[in-house]
Amino acid sequence: MTSTVPRPRATALAVAALLTATAAGCSSEEAGAGGGSGVTVPTAQFSWTAAGLTNSILSEIAADHPDLGVASLATTQLDPAAAWAGAQRGDIDLLTEVALPNQQPLADEAADRVQIVSETYGDASQGWFVPAYAVAPGGPLEGLTSVTQLNDYADELGGKFYDADPGYITTEQNAKRLEGYGITLEHVVSSEAAELAQLENSYSRQEPIVLYLYHPHAVFAQYDMVQLEEPTPYTDGCLTTGDGACAMPSYSANIAASTELREQAPAFVDLLTDLRISVEEMEAMQKQVDVDGEEVATVARQWVDGHADQIDEWIG
Repeated sequence: MTSTVPRPRATALAVAALLTATAAGCSSEEAGAGGGSGVTVPTAQFSWTAAGLTNSILSEIAADHPDLGVASLATTQLDPAAAWAGAQRGDIDLLTEVALPNQQPLADEAADRVQIVSETYGDASQGWFVPAYAVAPGGPLEGLTSVTQLNDYADELGGKFYDADPGYITTEQNAKRLEGYGITLEHVVSSEAAELAQLENSYSRQEPIVLYLYHPHAVFAQYDMVQLEEPTPYTDGCLTTGDGACAMPSYSANIAASTELREQAPAFVDLLTDLRISVEEMEAMQKQVDVDGEEVATVARQWVDGHADQIDEWIG
């Protein structure tokens, strides 16, 4: 999220393989925008639900307004490092749900070709969470309020801190935070799906667990979670050149577009600069998809229909 966050680097061969993947779930033509006139936009899709929703909303808008000059979004699921590498190389023209300042170093490296054009929503919190039942009076983590106390509850937590994908910059930030705070819990990293499965298992058994989470996320509609307090506010450089013993910053979700896309479909990029989806709206849509089992395209269509007048104003 800040200036020089270390990050995983994908090889050109690996990224190229991802970008050309055709297996189900890896690459797709977004429904609702195919078959019209205009350009097909190579689009990165991050693994979290909000990214799929934003891309689907844009696809629906493009289908409704062919004058924007976009026929479809050709999405490829990538982690942030691979997505920005593709953007820098010229394989990706659109990135949505770009978390800043998390991805700022990646954006800086691609700035000659791709620029941040808008903020979809801001002031989204992230950090370390525990179930409310665990810290309630009589609970196994009773008395735990701050991240600095976690070593005192290591036995109750099974000696583990659960995190999401290794490709997330926040995973590297959390590794630095664990070290900076001197927390001895094992940093368990595999995927967000595995992390959430562990939360579901712990919650169903009313067992304690500590893990990284962020807003907006459907998990908060499913579980009563408490964010641990941070004794030291976030400051620039703390999670890069600093010791890491600080809070994670609130972040914003942004849209980045290439100079080529601006040249090919300037009206579409103008729309991107005005698009706004609040944290509350996104979290409600995530619940529809991740909890209620509705299709992303259906939920996106509902949002577009409900904001038709506003979209018309954005387009002008």
